[in-house]
Amino acid sequence: MPLDKLRANGEEMKTIKYELSDGIATLTFDEEGSPVNTMCDQWQKDLTEATAQVLKDREAIRGIVLASNKTTFFAGADLKATMRLQTSDAAQVFQEIEQTKKNFRTLETLGKPVVSCLNGTALGGGWEVALVGHYRVAVDDNKIQFGLPEITLGLIPGASGITKMTRLLGLMGAQPFILESKLFNPREALELGLVHELVPDAAALRPAALAWITRHDGAAAPAHHPWDDKNYKMPGGTPANPKIAGMLAVAPAVLKQKTRGLYPAPEYALAAMVEGAQVDFDTALRIESRYLARLIVSPVAKNMINTFFFNMNAIKSGRSRPKDVPRYKPQKVGLLGAGMMGAGIAWAQAARGIRTVLKDVSQDKADAGKAYSARLAQARVDKGRMAPAEQGALLSRIQATDQVADLAGCDLIIEAVFERRDLKAKVTQQAEPLLAPGGFFASNTSTLPISGLATASAHPDKFIGIHFFSPVDKMKLVEIIRGKQTDDETVARAFDYVQALGKIPIVVNDSRGFYTSRTFGTFVMEGAAMLGEGIPAAVIENAGIQCGMPVGPLAVLDETALSLSVHVLDQTRADYVAEGKTYIATPGELIVERMVKEFDRNGRVAGAGFYDYPEEKGAKKSLWPELKPLFEQAGVAWDITDIKDRLLYRQAVETARCLSENVLTSVHDANIGSIFGIGFPAWTGGAMQFIYGMGMDAFEQRAGELAAKYGPGFVLSDQVKATISKYQPVY
Repeated sequence: MPLDKLRANGEEMKTIKYELSDGIATLTFDEEGSPVNTMCDQWQKDLTEATAQVLKDREAIRGIVLASNKTTFFAGADLKATMRLQTSDAAQVFQEIEQTKKNFRTLETLGKPVVSCLNGTALGGGWEVALVGHYRVAVDDNKIQFGLPEITLGLIPGASGITKMTRLLGLMGAQPFILESKLFNPREALELGLVHELVPDAAALRPAALAWITRHDGAAAPAHHPWDDKNYKMPGGTPANPKIAGMLAVAPAVLKQKTRGLYPAPEYALAAMVEGAQVDFDTALRIESRYLARLIVSPVAKNMINTFFFNMNAIKSGRSRPKDVPRYKPQKVGLLGAGMMGAGIAWAQAARGIRTVLKDVSQDKADAGKAYSARLAQARVDKGRMAPAEQGALLSRIQATDQVADLAGCDLIIEAVFERRDLKAKVTQQAEPLLAPGGFFASNTSTLPISGLATASAHPDKFIGIHFFSPVDKMKLVEIIRGKQTDDETVARAFDYVQALGKIPIVVNDSRGFYTSRTFGTFVMEGAAMLGEGIPAAVIENAGIQCGMPVGPLAVLDETALSLSVHVLDQTRADYVAEGKTYIATPGELIVERMVKEFDRNGRVAGAGFYDYPEEKGAKKSLWPELKPLFEQAGVAWDITDIKDRLLYRQAVETARCLSENVLTSVHDANIGSIFGIGFPAWTGGAMQFIYGMGMDAFEQRAGELAAKYGPGFVLSDQVKATISKYQPVY
């Protein structure tokens, strides 16, 4: 009795096809006009209708199959609809979640065997749909992913995912998959007992499902989930178990240490897990719904969804990449300089199958650069994450040399030498002629304008900035800088190269410091300026951590080297002089200059900066005691809220300025660049989303208050205000 997407009342179901044939009721998810299935409003209505049809046909049904007509099984929640929710919608959201769960429970408790046929990826709500099946069959493909990544979007699994995973794996066993959003492939799911059978391809799914339903026909007890069995016991025990209770006693404190109280989702998820484990299944579902309803309308959730889903997908899909340029992957890439950056880039390339020529002024230095990759690879071999044969193949792709002639035939050459214009010009002119026909040249500079460096190139249209972040093996972001003469093909090729490394490219236009270094500089120099105002260093550092930055501004300055900051300052002054101008150093820059030139405190590498770095192994760094008598002023009034706001607002204002000056050309590059490049707090959704999340009026008012107290760094010009308004996202 096929209904072909028709409801019982004659209206068309637009997301689910219901069919009853030979006693098998099949619900095929197939959302019209979408490449994936989502829990959109229409799907929720259709599921209620389809469930009602199942109840109506109950006597004729001997089994139920859940399937997908997309290349994936199910993608999860409709996040655009989520972005439109208001705080006042929480009660309505709760009712909608409860209705979806009611439909799930109706199918699960009907007494009929339900099979989920997983032809592709099922994440978030998609995995929760999969868990409706008593029996889950999946295609044996390592590229398929299952799991609950909601925490990474500021949400929690709320369509029974927390309750079911906790009851399937136990409180401790479920934590990595709920609190850490650990994903798993079909074979791993089979080992965990989350999938019951693997088949070679999608065509084999339905026969396997029908075979299981047939085997279950003669079962003594009706089909049911483990938790619906009267003899069910939670794996590992409930919170009443002394061992579990002992671990749970410290879990909130450990979690709070990680979240700093800025990310409610992990705390809500843990609460739903523990509270739900102490009650019956249906009450646990209701607890889970209440937490999700409260969370889904919160600003943090919207901020994180906006950036980690929509903005990230914009970058992955190449929205910042020039169109109509064929996809590209260089086969051989040369690197000039085998120091920390060059060595790190060599690893990133070789790990992705790209032949690499690592060139330095001496063979010893080049070999030392290659040794960095050897150490990283050996660590993976020791942990069982890489086979010795893979290690050998990776290292064979890196040719360490002191001969410039070995760069012949490279599709791309990247210079990663010291931040001196004359040196960069020299190596550019030496290496550029060795490029393969159609090749291009890049600078890894973090501050020097690309258009100026390109004057040393014979082909400035094929010259670009590719700014990696240190350490390259851990940092995901790469900033691509288009010079004034860089052509679209070169930008597109640089974009493809970065994606080939498995990293995240953002594209910006040329200026001093580009986007990330320029904005990062405002953060650290605002911290240094506060020190010069007499505010205790410990207060400044703790404020940075409290607002969500990875570390305080003074610690960051030490890590990047105070001497480098002074070198950049000196270079900037010289550039201004050459242009007939005078550069006025900021208060923060003057403090850093004093630290280097007056007190010989050059940063962590030198063993002394704003912090002391003991030589004893395992000893912790501590703030330099002399900071107190040198800078701290007794009686200076300070406000912790002002300090935290200064650190965040200063970066957000600078980001908005970059957007208004066309250094940045998109909000998605701004948000992703600020989080992955300079550590802007993820709870904000990035520097521009911080503005939109606060509300433009509220942000402008607070920025004005800070400008009145702390100077022009917080001033929003009319042009910047207009830019903020122009780019405000609409969902």
